[in-house]
Amino acid sequence: MNKDVVVIGGGAAGLNGALMLARSRRDVLVIDAGQPRNAPADGVHGLLAREGMPPLELIARGQDEVRGYGGEIISDEVTEARRDGDGFAVTTAGGRTVRARRLLVTTGLVDELPDLPGLRERWGRDLVHCPYCHGWEVRDQPIGILATGPASMHHALLFRQLSDDLMFFQHDQPDLPDDQAEQLAARDITLVTGEVAEIQIKDDAIAGVRLKSGSLIPRRVIAVASRLVARAGFLHSLGLVPLPHPSGMGEHLPADATGRTEIPGVWAAGNVTDLSAQVGSAAAAGALAGAQINADLVLAETRLAVANRSR
Repeated sequence: MNKDVVVIGGGAAGLNGALMLARSRRDVLVIDAGQPRNAPADGVHGLLAREGMPPLELIARGQDEVRGYGGEIISDEVTEARRDGDGFAVTTAGGRTVRARRLLVTTGLVDELPDLPGLRERWGRDLVHCPYCHGWEVRDQPIGILATGPASMHHALLFRQLSDDLMFFQHDQPDLPDDQAEQLAARDITLVTGEVAEIQIKDDAIAGVRLKSGSLIPRRVIAVASRLVARAGFLHSLGLVPLPHPSGMGEHLPADATGRTEIPGVWAAGNVTDLSAQVGSAAAAGALAGAQINADLVLAETRLAVANRSR
């Protein structure tokens, strides 16, 4: 199977990139593993005219739009992408091999959470990470900030905008510097020392935080700054590996403002390169990358046409 462009990842960035390419009459294939990061969430937030739409409904609508312009979408997982002549060969877990002239990588990221009982199963429900994605939904509730690193302090200050009842659980992190402890006190955020043993669940909801000392502190919501790691292992054959993000939030796939990576012919968009991108900005980045890929192909085709005319 030969395509102009293979888009690896079918979230907002990938589908919007594919939409731009399909509307430019490019033969485009989207390969999606069906593991959207925001699947547990009840709705997409902060996206104008789509506020509160269930994530899977947004994806389904996007898929219909891409198909409406002739784009193809398959459910599969890419296991390797390698150079093949002047293009690329993409191999999937389902046994497919697809050749593409260009690649757009939009596989998103994985949230690495502390290894605590009760944490993972509440992810995207009453265990949240982003005040802009989930803050309104948890407003005025008793919120606990579970410290995971330096970013947790900023996390606490942002969530303080949303609730007067906030506790900062130091957990296994070093003692806060005096100036940061003073900031918490000034904003009436309670500092709780001692390592956390588990998140207690009752009646399918968070009931509290149990410390290793045995104390149970009631909370209804836990906010945690997860470590964000790009899904990009399949690019190793191309020499593309995730690198530490300048923010310290995790690892990303570096790309310029248009989505170009250091490997000619490979673009990246969305959370795989921009760890903090919400759905709207990821979709916008995908659209820009799709337009840039089309322009790149146009220039390549024009160079070839000129060479053929000269001959």
